Amino acid sequence: MKLGYKLAAEAFGPKELIRQAIRAEQAGFDFVEISDHYHPWLDVQGHSPFAWNVLSAIAVQTRTLGLATGVTCPSVRYHPAIIAQAAATLAIISDGRFTLGVGSGERLNEHVVGQGFGSVRERHERLAEALDIINLLWQGGYQSYQGKYLQLEDARVFDLPDVLPVIAVAAGGKSAAELAATHGGGLFATEPRADLVETFTAAGGRGPAYAEVAVAWAPTEEEAVTEAHRTTRWAVTGWKVMSELPNPVNFEAASATVTEDDVRQQFVTGPDPARYVESVQQYRDAGYDHIVLMNAGPDPDGFLDFFTKELRDKL
Repeated sequence: MKLGYKLAAEAFGPKELIRQAIRAEQAGFDFVEISDHYHPWLDVQGHSPFAWNVLSAIAVQTRTLGLATGVTCPSVRYHPAIIAQAAATLAIISDGRFTLGVGSGERLNEHVVGQGFGSVRERHERLAEALDIINLLWQGGYQSYQGKYLQLEDARVFDLPDVLPVIAVAAGGKSAAELAATHGGGLFATEPRADLVETFTAAGGRGPAYAEVAVAWAPTEEEAVTEAHRTTRWAVTGWKVMSELPNPVNFEAASATVTEDDVRQQFVTGPDPARYVESVQQYRDAGYDHIVLMNAGPDPDGFLDFFTKELRDKL
C-alpha cells in the first residue's frame, strides 16, 4: 500500500503547497495528490493556484515523492490535447513520478470558460472522448480525431516520456469504473466501495486504485471538528451537490445547515491514531492500494508530525 498526502489547493497558496509537499516527503509519505480547481469551494478557503505550476515546482524540489492530480477534468476548461502535453512534460520533469488523475469535472471550475456544463451523460461521454485523444497523442506522431464533442486537428506531442503516466479515472459508479479500465490504467474514488474496484478489475483494469480519506487532525477533537466545519463542510453535501454548483457563494448556502455533528460522521477527527488506522483499513479491505489522507485540520505541520511519530508505522 502507498500512502498519499492531499495538497488542498483551495486552502493554501502555491508556495505553501510546495512547502507542504517537501515536508510530506520528509515525513514519509509516498506521494502527494493535488486538486485542480479554478475556484475554492468556500470563500473562507481563499485560494486556488494553478495546480500544474505547483506540481512542476514540487517535481524539481523532491526526489522520491510521487505526484498526482486529484483530479483534472480534461474535457471542458482544458482541451485534452493540452493535458496530454502537460502530463507528458511533467512525467519527464519528475522522472516518471507523475500519475494523471482525471474526472468528468465540477461546474464550480468548468463553467468559467463559458462553454456550459452539460448533463451527467454528456460529461461522461466528453471524458471518454478526452481520454481517446490523450491516448492517441501518447502514441506519438501527428494525430487527428473527430468526436461528438471534441476534435483534434493534426497535433503531435513532441516530448513524450519513456514510460507514459498512469491515467487514474475518478469513478462514482459502474460506467466510470469501466471507463477507468478501458481508457485508463487506474481507478480513483472517494468512498471505500469494493464494488468500484470489482467493476474496474472485471473490465480488465490492473492498475492502482486510489482513494481519499477525509481526516481532520488537531490536538483535540473539538479543535479538529471546528476547523473542518469552518473550511470543509461542503464535503458533507454529497457529489450531486458538489458537481453542480457554480461558485463558492452557492456552496456557502448549500452547506449552511451542515452541523459539527455531520462533520464528525464524515471525517476522522482528533489525535487518536487508532481511528485513522481503522478508517484506512476500510479502504484497504475494499481493494484500494493508494490511499490519500485529506487533512482538514488547522495545523498542517502538526498533522505531518503526527503522521511521522504516531501514525505511519501503524498503517
